[in-house]
Amino acid sequence: MPIHTNQEMTMRWITMLYAAGAYLLFWLCSVYLIGFTADFLVPRTLNRGPVSETGLALLINAGLILLFGAQHSFMARQGFKRWCRRWLPEPMERSTYVLLSSLMLGLLYWGWRPLPQTLWLVEGGGAVALWVLFGLGWALVVHATFLISHGELLGLSQAYRHLRGRAFCEVGFRTPGLHRIVRHPLMLGLLLAFWAPPHMTVGHLLFAAGMTLYIVIGIHFEERSLVRAFGDRYLAYRASTPMLLPSLKTLHRWRASRS
Repeated sequence: MPIHTNQEMTMRWITMLYAAGAYLLFWLCSVYLIGFTADFLVPRTLNRGPVSETGLALLINAGLILLFGAQHSFMARQGFKRWCRRWLPEPMERSTYVLLSSLMLGLLYWGWRPLPQTLWLVEGGGAVALWVLFGLGWALVVHATFLISHGELLGLSQAYRHLRGRAFCEVGFRTPGLHRIVRHPLMLGLLLAFWAPPHMTVGHLLFAAGMTLYIVIGIHFEERSLVRAFGDRYLAYRASTPMLLPSLKTLHRWRASRS
């Protein structure tokens, strides 16, 4: 049984607490995002907050989306991960990504300038249906984090293994559950949530369009990394499974796998 010094164990606990703190902050920012996009319960939303002149508001909001997308995409690249491991213990790398992503969301909430001019407003039964779709989108986002490894995605598993003195464990290539219908169910859930609210303002449209562009670009780079990592296995999966919108073929295949 390996013997660890007090200093080693202290660093392992610091890593675990760092990961737990980043995890909790991520969920706080994620829950806030629900209210931010739905325009209720939280103090600042897409349609409520400090007001600026229209041109300045467009510039600020576009810049905030760009900063968020750049941080997400840049830190997800293998080159940055290798650089990061030169300065941080490997078990902290994913938690650092999660932490900075949460802080960037917080910056977006704080800096967003509402553009509340209404583009469309759905009422009655149509509004109810859209709110159901909004809730379904967020439920899909949460569910998708658990399909492969919730802990790995958010940095907890890496820190816990380090605390216990266990070796790194590669998750590997798998296509569980909804991954048999679309390649990116988490991103599909986000798109549903961003576009579903029945009151669409200029600011909300800017946010939804900007995040959609980021998601499409992010998927492109992520899939390049997946092809490098898994080769022909991922190419075959990509050829047989849609990126975001389910097809009748994949829906039938998913239903058959559950029967």
